[in-house]
Amino acid sequence: MPLIVMCGFPCSGKSQRTEELKAYFAQSTERKVHIVGDETVGIDKNCVYADSQKEKNLRGALRAEVERKVNKDDIVILDSLNYIKGYRYELFCLIKHTQTPHCLVYCLTSAEVSSTWNKSRDVEKQYTQDILDALVMRFEAPDSRNRWDSPLFTIQKEDLLPCEAISDAIFHRKAPPPNQSTQSQPLSSTSFLYELDKVTQDVLMAVLNAQKTSVPGDLIALPGATEKISFGNLNMAELRKLRRQFISYTKTHPTENIGKIANMFVQYLNKSMH
Repeated sequence: MPLIVMCGFPCSGKSQRTEELKAYFAQSTERKVHIVGDETVGIDKNCVYADSQKEKNLRGALRAEVERKVNKDDIVILDSLNYIKGYRYELFCLIKHTQTPHCLVYCLTSAEVSSTWNKSRDVEKQYTQDILDALVMRFEAPDSRNRWDSPLFTIQKEDLLPCEAISDAIFHRKAPPPNQSTQSQPLSSTSFLYELDKVTQDVLMAVLNAQKTSVPGDLIALPGATEKISFGNLNMAELRKLRRQFISYTKTHPTENIGKIANMFVQYLNKSMH
């Protein structure tokens, strides 16, 4: 049956809202509620979210578990960050393939509130501040105009959870029909978009950090790239603009070798800065 995808910053109240939904459905329906999330697979969050490959493996494991749990009778709640729009699109393709409705519950908080809530946790359950800040910076907010983010319920910390509206969305709305793309294309096709986003973001952050200690003429080594970038004093806004331009171009001219993305981006930056 339906899939409910939770979404939000680290420490934004997703797990609390998940438990509220579970309690509501336990009272209002006889259907089983399955919760799939970081806690259920047992991970060291700071270790996993500091390593792009481990994080990618985690998303794959969560998606596989959702796919195993989704059926005609039960409710599945995916309680994780789900902060990458490409990953949310993969989940949308999954539910189209299995012909079940879904909705997205976005727990909206500020970075400051999330940081405060993180510090109030038991030490062993806290994110490090560096990991939390990095995840907040990488977060891609859902947009109800995107079919994979709709229907969307945006909940702030003081809001009551609209359980009836969520129930109505997943029980009284038709599942999205399968189409040729979801029947014939593998879900992994969106992994290219994720790698493109992740690799360029990692390069960008490495450039910004290196600029703090570099001088004009220095060659900066970057993660995942054999090419080095010639130091140029660009601010964050300029670098983000170049990254957006590179991503737009690469989406329409994708490379078959994902491992080349970092070098391609470095070459693009070098040409653009000089």
